[in-house]
Parts: sequence; structure tokens; C-alpha cells
Amino acid sequence: MTVSEGDEPGWTATRAWVHRHLREGERVDSAERLRGGWTSQMRRLRVTGPGAGRQLVLRSFVKPFYLRHAEVLTREARVLKLLAPTAVPAAEFHAVDATAEHCDHPSLLMSHLPGGVRLQDAESGARAWLLARQLVRIHGLYVGEEDRPRAYQAWTAAERVRPPEGTSRPDLWARAVDVIRRDPPAHEAGFLHRDFHPGNVLFTGHGGHLRITGVVDWVETSWGPADLDVAHCATALALLHGPAAGIRFADLYTAAGGHLTGSPGAHLYWRLLDALAFAPDAEKVAVPWRELGRRDLTPEVLTMRLEAYIAALLARYGGA
Repeated sequence: MTVSEGDEPGWTATRAWVHRHLREGERVDSAERLRGGWTSQMRRLRVTGPGAGRQLVLRSFVKPFYLRHAEVLTREARVLKLLAPTAVPAAEFHAVDATAEHCDHPSLLMSHLPGGVRLQDAESGARAWLLARQLVRIHGLYVGEEDRPRAYQAWTAAERVRPPEGTSRPDLWARAVDVIRRDPPAHEAGFLHRDFHPGNVLFTGHGGHLRITGVVDWVETSWGPADLDVAHCATALALLHGPAAGIRFADLYTAAGGHLTGSPGAHLYWRLLDALAFAPDAEKVAVPWRELGRRDLTPEVLTMRLEAYIAALLARYGGA
């Protein structure tokens, strides 16, 4: 899951900045690039010094698009501070340089969480149940008005959806797009992770010892309907493990104590608003997933699963 690296060009200033935020007598002994990221480079830093060693994580934005939107690191830093006194297993904030005033790239320094990302089919059902329970806990957090994150942003719109080329079901796509063409349904807003999916959750153990040890990537944290967080995780599960896994996730969420809209039409809107953002082939998420071992997730497989998932949503919630 890691790639060893030395003092390669492009993070010398960042490393000096990190050293300024270590405890007295500590130093970075080694850095390893973590695989699976899309928006940023992630490094695990092994720190040595007086007493026991420790590990930190450095997140740096290096892609041109994200360099222009590096203020999200300030947002993530604020959320990590907000989560510190809660039971949510999030990293501990250490330092942030969102404008690259001191670093080579906009960077965030935080604690390292145990466990790892698990995307394989084995034990996917057990992990989905733990994901649902964890999401219920996140949505149950009390957040005062002064600490509320920004209102959610939709990641697609009817006019931006591109169905897969050569689809044999153009009518299906047209019906799905028509659902999100209308105004968003009235909803009760709350605290959202906004990018909650298996790639942003860390696990340890197996069987009866399977546990969630961390929830990461809080840059998209928003204020909006719980249905939207559920929808995002459900789409990811459908792409990873098949449409049935995605359809089932909302049921797991409510079984764990979560509350979703009682209107099938409103719930369908949020589910499709998320799913259609992955069209036409979900290749964007597949790249880091394949880096983490899911080489079976070809564009063809993902396109087929996305289309089948959309059909299943329309059948269950839209009377299609």
C-alpha cells in the first residue's frame, strides 16, 4: 500500500515545515507515499526521537485543479478540530499550510490512524453494516450553528449527465435524468461527511474482530440531507460489489438507527443525483481502486454496474 521514497524534488520545503511542527528532539526518519488517493498526495511519515516513535500523515495538493481550490485544506483542518472531542475515529489535527506559504504545495499534517482500506468482495457485507453504523454516528453529531460546514453542493446536473456511449437503454438514462431535473426536495439538513465510501474508511480485524479504525478525507464535509451521504456510499458499494450491495445500503442505514426521507420520490432524487455524477463509466474512482488491488473493475464492468444500479433504483423507488 506504500511506495518508499527519499527526498525527491518537490517537497523539500514541506519537509522543513513538518520539522518545525514536531516535538523537541524529533525528526522525520522516513516517508512513504500512500496509494489510492485521487485529489492529493498522501505520505506516511515515520518520526523518531525521545521516547517511542510515532507516525504522521502529510496530505499535499499537487494537481493544478486542486491547487486552485486548496482552501479545502483549511476546511478539513477545521473539521478535524471539531471532531477531536467526539467518538468519530478521525485523525488528530497538527498543522495546515493551505496557501503553500511555507510548503512546496498546500499541505495538512495530521496523526496516522491504524488499519487500512479494504475493497475486496470478501466480508463486504459485514463491512457494509459497519459502514452504515458509522455513518449514523456521524450524522448524529451535534454541530452548533457557528461550526456548521458549508451547504452541500451537487456534483452533477441534468444537463451535465453523459450516458455511456452505445448504451442499449437510452430510455432508462432519460428517465433517470428527468428525476434530477426538478428542484431538490425539501429536506432536513444535518452534518455530512459528503464523501463517505469504502475508500475513505479504515478497517482492522476479520470476522467477529472486524472493526472500523478510521474515517478520513473530510475536505468535502457539508450541511445537507442524510440521504445524500447514504446515496454516495451506496453508489460506491454498487460499483465495487454489484448493484444489490448498493440498493441494500439504505436498508442497513435505517436498521442501524438512521433516518431518511419517507418519500420514495425524494429518496430517489438524492440517490440518482449521486449515481449520475459517476456517468458514463466511473473511471475516475476506478483508478485509485485498481491501485488498491481491484484490477477487475474495468470501465466496461463499471459501466454495466452503474447502469444496472440506476435501473434497480428506478424499479424500487420510481415505479419503473
